[in-house]
Amino acid sequence: MKKRKFVCLLAAMSLFGSMLTGCGGNGGKETVASPEASTEASPSASADASGFVGLEDRTPVTLKIFMKDITEDIEFTDPVAEKIKELTGVTLEIEHAVGGDEQAIPLMIASGDYPDMIFAKGDTGLLVDAGALIPLNDFIEEKGTNTKALYGDMIQRLKYSEADPNIYTMGTYGVHTAAWKTDGVMQIQHAILKDQGYPEIKTIAQYEEAIKAYKDKYPQINGQDTIGLTLMGSDWRWLITVGNVASAASGIPDDGEWAIDDNAQTAVYKYLAPGVKDYMKWLNHMNDIGLLDPESFTQQEDVYFAKLASGRVLGTATPEWGTGESKKALVAAGMEERTTAPLAVTVSEEFTPAVTKDYGFSGGHGIGICASSENQEKAFEFLDWMCSEEAQILINWGLEGENYTYDANGKRQLTPEMAAARISDKDFTKKTGITKYVYPFPQQGNGGIDSTGNRFTLDNKETIIEQMTATEKETLKAYGKELWTDFFPTPEELGVSKHGQAWQFNIPSDGNLQVFNQKSQDYIQQAVTQAILGKPADFDAAWDTILAKLDEIGVEEANAEMTKLTQEKIRFWGN
Repeated sequence: MKKRKFVCLLAAMSLFGSMLTGCGGNGGKETVASPEASTEASPSASADASGFVGLEDRTPVTLKIFMKDITEDIEFTDPVAEKIKELTGVTLEIEHAVGGDEQAIPLMIASGDYPDMIFAKGDTGLLVDAGALIPLNDFIEEKGTNTKALYGDMIQRLKYSEADPNIYTMGTYGVHTAAWKTDGVMQIQHAILKDQGYPEIKTIAQYEEAIKAYKDKYPQINGQDTIGLTLMGSDWRWLITVGNVASAASGIPDDGEWAIDDNAQTAVYKYLAPGVKDYMKWLNHMNDIGLLDPESFTQQEDVYFAKLASGRVLGTATPEWGTGESKKALVAAGMEERTTAPLAVTVSEEFTPAVTKDYGFSGGHGIGICASSENQEKAFEFLDWMCSEEAQILINWGLEGENYTYDANGKRQLTPEMAAARISDKDFTKKTGITKYVYPFPQQGNGGIDSTGNRFTLDNKETIIEQMTATEKETLKAYGKELWTDFFPTPEELGVSKHGQAWQFNIPSDGNLQVFNQKSQDYIQQAVTQAILGKPADFDAAWDTILAKLDEIGVEEANAEMTKLTQEKIRFWGN
């Protein structure tokens, strides 16, 4: 392994994260791509009937893995986990940071105490610079049959950079993806849409009007005060429910904290964009007139989810991966109409929503194997098996005969009991293990096709429609739509990203951009929140102060460095 600069260790001690946080589903955001492109996806190959390559020794072993953005304990004891143990001999001991703690990985680097594998997300660069991760090139070449089959030509995108073309992580997020679902957008209760005759809601002004009229008409729901719009802005979810939604409403594709022009190959810190300011100013207005939940920036996770599950929240901006259990609780309680519809809402009609953009496979984030591990070969063999068709079907669908069957035409489908539980049981994933181990492991994606002609994931057009509630189908029918993505531009209209998604870029740990990210991260969340909660008459002055502070901490230099990284990424992938 090449020598590393000692300065990188010092940087790791002082820099606890990156502003390039994207929305994550499965713990992070599932990217979307055109269905046309996805049909060309090839299934993983296997060396033998079991799907294993080079894993002849299945002696039981426990592998420790740290997952940066997992927020709750994961017990490796469900039926899918037991099947994984049976097939591989591997038991996973899953560790995670507490409450979005950004210090966990830098402290690992300082102490030299690592697990066998690690999913570091935006801190991957710190680990590479510290020499904590091994290059996987030789393993992939010698033992990575499933890995090479899953990633195909996209394996180029697993390489770290032009300067260091080693592969350090097995990339997460789907390699082959399709636009069946949309996420990370503004949502509104079905009950409102039905009550108001399914009105056109394309702008934040129309969204506000619908919520206000319903709240005025129904000041209480189920004996509790009605809440207009609530957010989860007290922790890392500020980036998800505030920052990312500001991008979506401003027509900016999901590049984390950046607005990137692929044609010009330029990057600009998104808080300099007029649309983002206008969205935050609207939140300030919503707070002033009492339609924004006053606890949006202070409430804890349990309070937030309890509110969503109560049925009294009219609007939210949390992705499905952050509200799924609350939705199931509402369905189980007979309140389908209190679940929400994701709509293509923008600041004004001059902006085109870009959340259905085809980002391709970015490859930047993934699971690495630690240099200190005594189980490096076993860890790679396990990750390679996770790339196999056998593993991809297991982690997405569960156990054949128990969780799913095949019909007379060879179509894979959940059993009726499982299909019903998936809609209404908030503990469905915990109990069954289905989809529990998809993220952050290698993924075929919802556009991948297996050797039987079935899609690898539960999220395909037919299954999504089958799994919709009666209320969802009623709303879509009223608008003449089949899927929620039909409200949005098609991926073909938006074009394919040339750089992937910027929040997956590997940022040099000792550069100006990393310093800017750290300085701006806490400042933006605090300053924008204060501007939102302030008096409307003071908002413009507060925003000018924010821009001045960004200038002071080097936003122009950061724009230049991010532009350079974008250009390098496009050039590197083009090779």
